[in-house]
Amino acid sequence: MNEQVASVEDFGLDPERVELLLDRVRQDVDEGLLPAAQVALARNGKVAVLETYGEARHDSLICIFSATKAIVSAATWLLIQDGELAEDECVADIIPEFASHGKDKVTVQQLLTHTAGFPHAPFGPLQWHSKAETLARFAQWRLNWAPGSRVEYHPSSSMWVIAEIIERRGGLPYAEFIRKRVLGPLGLRNLFVGLPEAENQRVLPVEHRGNPMTQDDCKKLGLSAFPETEVTEEALLAFNRPDVRALGMPGAGGFANAHDLALFYQALLQGGLGDVKLWTERTLNGAREIRTGNLADPMFNKAANRGLGIIVSGDASRNLRGFGVTNSAQAFGHNGAGCQLAWADPATGISLAYLTPGHDRNLVHQWQRSMAIGSLAARCAL
Repeated sequence: MNEQVASVEDFGLDPERVELLLDRVRQDVDEGLLPAAQVALARNGKVAVLETYGEARHDSLICIFSATKAIVSAATWLLIQDGELAEDECVADIIPEFASHGKDKVTVQQLLTHTAGFPHAPFGPLQWHSKAETLARFAQWRLNWAPGSRVEYHPSSSMWVIAEIIERRGGLPYAEFIRKRVLGPLGLRNLFVGLPEAENQRVLPVEHRGNPMTQDDCKKLGLSAFPETEVTEEALLAFNRPDVRALGMPGAGGFANAHDLALFYQALLQGGLGDVKLWTERTLNGAREIRTGNLADPMFNKAANRGLGIIVSGDASRNLRGFGVTNSAQAFGHNGAGCQLAWADPATGISLAYLTPGHDRNLVHQWQRSMAIGSLAARCAL
């Protein structure tokens, strides 16, 4: 199904390159590798192309997993902009219960840049419903390494703390704060952190496809074995449960269609949508400033390039950060498990959202898909 507000040329997009992008997205569904896919390109504050394949409709909702982090982080930018929060604040000064076991020096910035030092700290999502359990869990967590000394991806732990900070400094439950201060004003009615019960009928359930890579597969490609993390098949399938969807897990529980996710990134380019302006240019430039210096992502031993809750494309290794090889160095975004793609490129004004409910168990296939779709999308500008 194709929905175009106007011809792609009216958005300064090359129709032939757009077709190459759509052909690549369609390919995985036609070959049975994925059950469905959505893709959207936006520019100048509007969606230029919206295409759906397989079981998806244009209004279908898909779990965006870690792409949620950018949305929750953008809410903290508002608190920083309003003077309600500072990125160099110690978390313990905001949440005293967090200070135990040497965590008293952890800063807000370190939470947002995956340098906080507790990447594997356990937290059962439904514990969030009990403030006492949440704070007790924060108190139990221990550091794996000194805060600020290295980068290691925190799949969920640091974002639970960010959610608590939003509540304490924003004065609302964090999902309500995001809805009232970010998504509502922008008019994004197909993007949720905390899914209302009535919206479950629109959600395409998560399903796994294909076979995982073996250690021999890794060796043939010159790769070390992939580390085990909390992002397991069981953990991903939990987002098929209405109670988990309703919670709005701050590191992974957002739901969206490609249309609204692409528009969200237009807002991050422009400070808002239409007449609604939320973030100042200073705030956006600051959020995109790389805070991690030369600290390397341990999986690829390349600079992590972390801004405040987002990743910046940067140098020629941008493909290892989830961007295509043709993005500019200024492109930024945050992808999600299973090859959910979400980014914007200030050099062209293009934003991309690619979503699928199908999770290819072969991680190399995921990377190849990500690089191909991202590279084709980035080249669509005339």
